[in-house]
Amino acid sequence: MSESWIQTAESVTAGHADKICDQIADDILDAILREDRYARVSCEVMATTGMVIVTGQITTKCYLDITGLVRATIRRVGYDDPATGFDHRSCSVLVMLEEQSGDVSLGVDRKGAGDQGVCVGYATDEGRSLPVDMHLMPVPALLANRLARRLQDVRESGKVPSLYPDGKVQVSVRYRDGKPEAISAVVVSAHHRADADLAQLRRDIKRHVIKPVLDPTGLLETATQVFINPVGAFREGGPRADSGLTGRKITVDCFGPACPHGGSALSGKDPTKPDRSGTYAARWVAKNLVAAGLARRCTVEIAYVIGMPEPLSVTVHTSGTGMLPDSELTRIVQAEFDLSPAGIIESLDLRRPVYGPTAVYGHFGRDEEGFTWERLDRVDNLRRHLPAAAKKPSAAKAKAPRRSSKGGA
Repeated sequence: MSESWIQTAESVTAGHADKICDQIADDILDAILREDRYARVSCEVMATTGMVIVTGQITTKCYLDITGLVRATIRRVGYDDPATGFDHRSCSVLVMLEEQSGDVSLGVDRKGAGDQGVCVGYATDEGRSLPVDMHLMPVPALLANRLARRLQDVRESGKVPSLYPDGKVQVSVRYRDGKPEAISAVVVSAHHRADADLAQLRRDIKRHVIKPVLDPTGLLETATQVFINPVGAFREGGPRADSGLTGRKITVDCFGPACPHGGSALSGKDPTKPDRSGTYAARWVAKNLVAAGLARRCTVEIAYVIGMPEPLSVTVHTSGTGMLPDSELTRIVQAEFDLSPAGIIESLDLRRPVYGPTAVYGHFGRDEEGFTWERLDRVDNLRRHLPAAAKKPSAAKAKAPRRSSKGGA
């Protein structure tokens, strides 16, 4: 008897209050890394009506006009009109930063982890039969991020001129026997001008946002429920409507509800913080294991102790889909990957200013230049560990990444 279930994932646009904070934090990090590759950054941001607060611990040799950078980020996101209730010119910016604790610095100087943390990475080939590349990601999470990105794109291009920057989406996918069968529901809540024609807005979003992203998947059906601004008007958005905090969208940032989360935020942290670099490494490992055919679904968990140069634990879970026992795959990972904080930074070249683009539309499942944790560069080495029977031509092989579908992130 076949088994069916529904999984839902959400995403938000760059103008969402929480995502404004993530983008400010990562823009600050990138600006510092351009001048000081070895800076220590742990930046937290809060946004509310008329105010942005920047706090945390930063140790660097460079000078940065943080207030100016905050305003530039807010402007880029799209808050350049007082009518939105929040704009880059009039908002107050309060900066309260300190240097990193000397005790933490001592551990990092010894090439140890800059904090304790549990890091989780995930990959799945569940979307292998779809006509668009799913980048070995859970289908609902990837489609939600693409849909949110498309909502921003049509605002910036002027295709839907009544849009403001804030927005949220949800995508519900029905599975049968572990494979995505159809999209059961789509939700788009779009921030808009006070004088917008809601009926026209709904038609435009369906035509210019939903269909270009979801039609190519083959998962839309006549029975798919579509909700566009389901409560009606969405005139107040961004920090005017909700306070924003760095790291409050950590599940959106990663894999949606498809796998557990280590619990720590990614944005605003330099790569000595395993919350970020360890999570990137865990995704890198999981993606290469699945692409090599060693599993169809894979969760990699890595734990770190502050100041220690090696991970406390490394564990691979394949939910019964592995070609080898999970304990054997764990041993292979430990042999093939250097998962020490220093090793990850070197292998993935993480001291570069590449973090701004990660702050919205997901840190994973994207082929942007510089997202080194998405590379399939260990597949050949890992395939040597496949059982002999699985090495026959009929076995699943890693494919070269295909281009994303129209409207994809």
